[in-house]
Amino acid sequence: MSDLIDLTIHDEAKLERAIQRAREQNIIIPTFKQMINPDLIPDAIKDKLKDVGLWDLNPLNLFRINWHNEPVSSGGKYGGVNYLVLPKELTGIDAKIVVLLGKWFPTGAHKVGAAFGCLVPRLVTGQFDPTTQKAVWPSTGNYCRGGAYDSNLLACESIAILPEGMSKERFEWLSNVAGETIKTPGSESNVKEIFDKCWELRESGQDLSIFNQFEEFGNYLWHYEVTGRAMMEALGEVMGSDDRFRATVSNTGSGGTIACGDYMKEQFPGSLIVASEALQCPTLLNNGFGAHRIEGIGDKHVPWIHNVKNTDVVTAIDDNATMDLIRLFNEPVGQEYLVSQGVDADLVAALPQLGISSIANVLAAIKTAKYYEMDGKDVLVTVATDSMEMYQSRLVELTEESGTFTNLNAAGAFNQYLLGESIDNMLELGYYDRKRIHNLKYFTWIEQQGKEYNEIQAQWYDTDYWTGIHGHVDELDALIDDFNARVGLLAEL
Repeated sequence: MSDLIDLTIHDEAKLERAIQRAREQNIIIPTFKQMINPDLIPDAIKDKLKDVGLWDLNPLNLFRINWHNEPVSSGGKYGGVNYLVLPKELTGIDAKIVVLLGKWFPTGAHKVGAAFGCLVPRLVTGQFDPTTQKAVWPSTGNYCRGGAYDSNLLACESIAILPEGMSKERFEWLSNVAGETIKTPGSESNVKEIFDKCWELRESGQDLSIFNQFEEFGNYLWHYEVTGRAMMEALGEVMGSDDRFRATVSNTGSGGTIACGDYMKEQFPGSLIVASEALQCPTLLNNGFGAHRIEGIGDKHVPWIHNVKNTDVVTAIDDNATMDLIRLFNEPVGQEYLVSQGVDADLVAALPQLGISSIANVLAAIKTAKYYEMDGKDVLVTVATDSMEMYQSRLVELTEESGTFTNLNAAGAFNQYLLGESIDNMLELGYYDRKRIHNLKYFTWIEQQGKEYNEIQAQWYDTDYWTGIHGHVDELDALIDDFNARVGLLAEL
């Protein structure tokens, strides 16, 4: 396996302490195969989950880190992948958009899975000691929530780092879960300030392990192996025999979720990977900068784990569109207007399952379908990282800023930002366009963060660099199985 996620490093003393902690705290760790296919989870664990809430701080909820959770707040087991199919009545396009729903993960966002992919490989190899080390989770929102949650379930201390401008719901929730929460200056676009805080912590002398989502290949790996397969499962239910899969669309964010595009392109070699960002901070599109309101997709840099060479299209979404559409999708006047325009009432009732960045993903998919003149046989897939559960305060703020959302406002948002979405701010990437974007990594990762020059070159020129991260589920699961066996709790179920 690539030494970027090195499973050959073992520290037996740390590992034994981790095993003892797991035994004391009743912790059993799910395998990657169980996250991909919950049918493999032991029935005894499934039975215990009937008494556990989806967000409860209970180690059993490690087994809910998957796309198949029954969509209920408590006591759910497993079913198919949770997704929506967005029809022409809503999107204005003939092509179907399939949206995987992150709301039904613990914490209400799929980032809890990405954090698992970063922490657990180190835990089961003894590279992380939960009895002495703190897990540090730098993020622009959901990832540090997921990391703090996983840390709590795995009985280790955590430090969550996120910009002070994020929604108040995040901070309120973290106050009950994370050991410590650090607010850094700015908002979604202020990622460097998060990195600076990480350096400050490194130099503080504390015993820490920093899981930086923008550089951690466990983030990439989890989405490639787990989200990619969930996408395939959903498409198997949606696509007819004559349908064509055309594109995987994702905000770049940390560079993790878009990794499932690498998986999808292997299944559909002619398909596209579309990277989206905020128009107010068009880093990939135009080497630009700025600030925006699409929470959780921190930018002004290119993530170390973004496989730019495999990205086909870059597009940018106006954050005014996302803010108007959260009102359209969530306020009663907006929902009533959508129904009056022929959108199915059940679908309208489900739209609050799309958070702010989720709506940006949908708009990027609409732009892609229009740009390539896709028709009713074409299918695109994207992801709803979270729902509006973490953004209710934003709706209140928008009302205070702009007044009551009226029927006229609803008509404007629907026609301008959904039916009227344009193909502006789209770039098909040629070889040197990709190289330009890849080269932007140098300034953040080589100059500021101390990565090796040879590695940034390998990311571009070494054909085995990215594929070397794939295909290690068996190896990881063997380590997890061995860890669980030494803990001894599975045998007692």
